Amino acid sequence: MIRLPVIPVRIARFIKLLQLLIIIFLILLTCSGKTPPDKTDFRRYYLNKTSAQKEVLKELFSLLAQKNNSDDENFSIVREIANQYRRLNDNYRIINFLSEWVHDHTADPYNSYYLLRIATCYLREDSKAIAALYFDLIVRNYPDLIVRGESIHLACLRQLITLVDNPGADIWYYEKLISRFPDKIDLGQAYFMLGQAEEKNGNRDSAIKAYKNFMPFYGAIIPGFPDAYAYAKQVVDFYNAEKYYNTQTAKFDRTFENLAALISVIKRTLDDGDTLQLWRYRARVNFFARSWTQVGMQDEDLGNFSISTLSSSGKIQYAADLSKGSGSNDAYLRTWGWSKLTPIWYFYFRKIYFPIDPEIHGRWEWAGIYYGERF
Repeated sequence: MIRLPVIPVRIARFIKLLQLLIIIFLILLTCSGKTPPDKTDFRRYYLNKTSAQKEVLKELFSLLAQKNNSDDENFSIVREIANQYRRLNDNYRIINFLSEWVHDHTADPYNSYYLLRIATCYLREDSKAIAALYFDLIVRNYPDLIVRGESIHLACLRQLITLVDNPGADIWYYEKLISRFPDKIDLGQAYFMLGQAEEKNGNRDSAIKAYKNFMPFYGAIIPGFPDAYAYAKQVVDFYNAEKYYNTQTAKFDRTFENLAALISVIKRTLDDGDTLQLWRYRARVNFFARSWTQVGMQDEDLGNFSISTLSSSGKIQYAADLSKGSGSNDAYLRTWGWSKLTPIWYFYFRKIYFPIDPEIHGRWEWAGIYYGERF
């Protein structure tokens, strides 16, 4: 037995309103002495085309009216009727015809396909909100079908993540994409966007979990997020290293309210030659020391770099201004006078992204070192 779909509250309200309007319409017709249109009038509406088209549609409707058709036969006929109207670019007749069919044949196993055609018509008419309601209705309440080798549910979910701007709904859509269609989607992109949705919805631990699942997809291209990997990695790493920022001393001695304050302290420390103090200012999360061609090094991958590496026989010099490429979220300061092998170092500074703790979120820290001249 096929279970009838459960209609969402917003759809149910719409249907109730529509029923009320129909009742009012019927009352007005009765009061005016007119009778409502019967099926013949509806067929006249559907056959209101040129003579050649009318004959084709008339034949199709005649075939559809036969009582002994199988579900597959009805599907072929219904689809061809819709295709006829599609060739005429008559989206609203497709919508009306398929809506009537689904309403009158609630047990039809192909209803999810017909509803998908309706949703697509609304998209063509630029009625995106209504289309989204149908896509959502299909995924939540109708069984999946494979059409031309593709899942209807997959097609609906792909539409929904672009049409619906609701973190709560987005979470459900991405979870379904990941759990049901991992081999049909860009899994890295799905995990990252799930993390974004969880974060917007205030689900800290779930967001971290999604970003952790995203981490193996290094190099994934996320539209609208050119630094997606660095973003996710910083969030995860700060989460894992929260213990390093759990005291007032750690928060406000190692981080600074703005970039100018941080640069001033670093320059003064370099002038004093205070290697120990300079080392204390380093970030406790993802501090790195690498050449410009190296990427992806972790905190524990610093090799032989330590406080002793900061020692220099002479005075360290630094540029008066920040280097090109510095922006609102990170910056570079050119320094020189270090070892003979690599005398030039660029200090790298970044703005902290750590919304878990508003006291530190948005502050600045010294995040790493790039060896050699920047090209």
